[in-house]
Amino acid sequence: MSSSTSETQAKERQCPQLVLKHGLKRVMVKRQMSYNSMLDAACRKFPSIPRNEVMLQTNRLAVCDGHYAEITAEIWDDIIPWIHPVEVTRHVEMTLPVPLPLDNRLAPSKVNEQDSCSNDDEWYADPNPLGQAPECDGQVTIKLAFRSGEIQTTKISREMQVDELVADIGQTLGHSPASGLRILAFFGRVTMCANRTIGSYDIEDGDFIDIQVCRRRPLCKKPVIYLYSPSDIDVSVKLSLIPEWSLSVIYPVVTTEDHGRRLEWNVRTHQDGSLTEHNSGLNVSYLFWEAETNSQAVSKLQPVDTFNPSSSSLYDTDSIVIPVDKVTVYLDNSLKVLGLHTEARTSFIIYWLPSILKHEYVALRFVPQAAFECAASLRISPQPDVVTRVFMLFKGIRKENLANWNNAQIQAEKDVAWWVDVVGVDPARAGDVTLFRALEWGGMEVLI
Repeated sequence: MSSSTSETQAKERQCPQLVLKHGLKRVMVKRQMSYNSMLDAACRKFPSIPRNEVMLQTNRLAVCDGHYAEITAEIWDDIIPWIHPVEVTRHVEMTLPVPLPLDNRLAPSKVNEQDSCSNDDEWYADPNPLGQAPECDGQVTIKLAFRSGEIQTTKISREMQVDELVADIGQTLGHSPASGLRILAFFGRVTMCANRTIGSYDIEDGDFIDIQVCRRRPLCKKPVIYLYSPSDIDVSVKLSLIPEWSLSVIYPVVTTEDHGRRLEWNVRTHQDGSLTEHNSGLNVSYLFWEAETNSQAVSKLQPVDTFNPSSSSLYDTDSIVIPVDKVTVYLDNSLKVLGLHTEARTSFIIYWLPSILKHEYVALRFVPQAAFECAASLRISPQPDVVTRVFMLFKGIRKENLANWNNAQIQAEKDVAWWVDVVGVDPARAGDVTLFRALEWGGMEVLI
């Protein structure tokens, strides 16, 4: 051990303060020499945890081997000079279902490349993914450590597969496979392989399994831009996105600028509605773009904005909620009054229907054009006589949560014409074939 390391540790031991951590919150308190006094301090700083459920933990000592271990009263005096910070958790007993027979288990799905997990810690791949180690019989009591700081204790069969454990945790947390969330398990800083059994790992009673809930980044999908002109003309189409977005797919392919947030298409319109892109010579029906969110970016939007791609949301006051078996008719009627022609309405519904059918109910709303323009500026030259931009947000709603969407269910019974004022479109001019018209539609599923 170097002298500088020794000096640092000595200073920490002499420090009269201590950091208590629960979830993302950190609080500096006095380092209490009494275990009960430390519990009292934790309760004052984190009042949501009942006194009889408070648990102090650490994984900073060498004996912990990287796992979180409960700090008991009997060893408090021995370790208090050495620990920093202290994790404040809630001791919760959790019962998980009995595992299905091996023959009835489904193969695990591959983690999507768009999953986004916290990288605060360094995790390692499972060195033995096939699980060749001999398994032990019976059950084992494990502790599930969540990034929020919560600890849940459960007894499970050693024959249970990791993917079954993860699925049961998802049900306990209220997350369905369609929620856009992925739950990952880690043991000893090693990513646990989905198709291995718990018993194939060297897990003993009281060991911790770290749980991470990863959120898949939402995508702005298939905004397509139609251009209709009474005569053939050359047109420039410029798209500029705010920092919360970056272009992921475009067609026809052109050079992007500003870190993938700006592009320009130069096309020739034709009276049949098709377009010819000058650079490639491609003849297409429309211009296509998709974008992925960048949650780390922060931009200042105009007050009119009610839409931010990295934090988009739906509320009981601005959305409608309907069962999925009524979605197609509702969407067709809504898109028709918003100015979409038959082909555009059909393409819109067919594209989003597979994602919608994963849910029991859906909440949806159409974003005001002025708000969407703030996030995705569209500049067309020569300027069209009318521009119609229709962008839908939707999310799945569980049946047991319908009580939180009473107003949205009532709004679903209203005449769909109310969306015309919400979006700010002019359907009559949008259908006037004597005018130069631009029409764009797209959408995004809100995952949380």
